Amino acid sequence: MQKLKLVFSNILLIILFSCCVSVITGKEYTSKPIKHDIWNELLKKYVSPQGDVNYKGFVKDSTHLNEYLKLMSDNHPNEKYWSKNERLAYWINAYNAFTVKLIAKNYPINSIKELGGSIYKVNTTWDIKFIQIEDQTYDLNNIEHAKIRRQFDEPRIHFAVNCASESCPKLRNEAYTAEKLNAQLTDQTKYFINQDKYNKITPSKAQLSKLFDWYKGDFTADMSLIEFINQYANTKMNADVAIDYLDYSWKLNEAK
Repeated sequence: MQKLKLVFSNILLIILFSCCVSVITGKEYTSKPIKHDIWNELLKKYVSPQGDVNYKGFVKDSTHLNEYLKLMSDNHPNEKYWSKNERLAYWINAYNAFTVKLIAKNYPINSIKELGGSIYKVNTTWDIKFIQIEDQTYDLNNIEHAKIRRQFDEPRIHFAVNCASESCPKLRNEAYTAEKLNAQLTDQTKYFINQDKYNKITPSKAQLSKLFDWYKGDFTADMSLIEFINQYANTKMNADVAIDYLDYSWKLNEAK
C-alpha cells in the first residue's frame, strides 16, 4: 500500500510539473499563414528596384503600414500550421516592416543608430522592445538572431534583412513569400555580392562588406568564405585572394 501511495504521489508531481512548464512556456500558437499583399504593395510603391526608400511616403501611408503590422501582430508563426518557408518569409518581412515602422515613427533622422545607445545587445536601436506578436514582445535583435539565425540554417538571409542603412543589403521592393523564397534569396545574394557599392572583387584582391566578417561563421559552416561567395559572384576569387573589408555606412538608405 505504501508503495502504491508513493507511485500515485510521483504521478501527481509529474502532472503538476507539466502544468507549471505549460504556464512558463506560454500558450501554443495556432495561427494560420498570412498573406503579405499589403506589404508587397507598399514596397512596390515606396522602394526603388535599387532599394532606395521613400520614408516620407511610408509616413504618409502609415494607415496601410499599421494595417499590415497589425496582421503580423495577430498571427505568430508556429510549426503546426506553417511550413518552414512560410515561417522564414514571415520573420524576414517582420524584421523589414518593423524596421521601416521604427524609422517612419522617428522620421526625419540621418541614421537608424541615432535611435539607441552604443552597447550592443543592451541599449542599441536593435534592442528596443517595440514589436508585439500575440503574447510575445520582441526587439529586432530577437527576430534576427533568436528567430531567423537560430531556427533556420540559411546564410542568404543576411542579404534579405534590411537595417535601413546605405551599406545594408537593399530592401527588396517586394514581399518575401514561401512560394518564391528560394529564388528571392538567391537573387538578393547575387545582387549584393556583385554590386561595387557593397563588394569590390577581382581574382587576386577583394574588398568585402563587413557583413562577411561579422557573420563569417554563418557563411563557412559547410565551405570557406571564398567558396561561398564564388557560388554567386560574376568574378571568381582565387583561393589565396587578399581580403580587406570596406567601411560600413550607417547613413539612412533614403531615396534622394
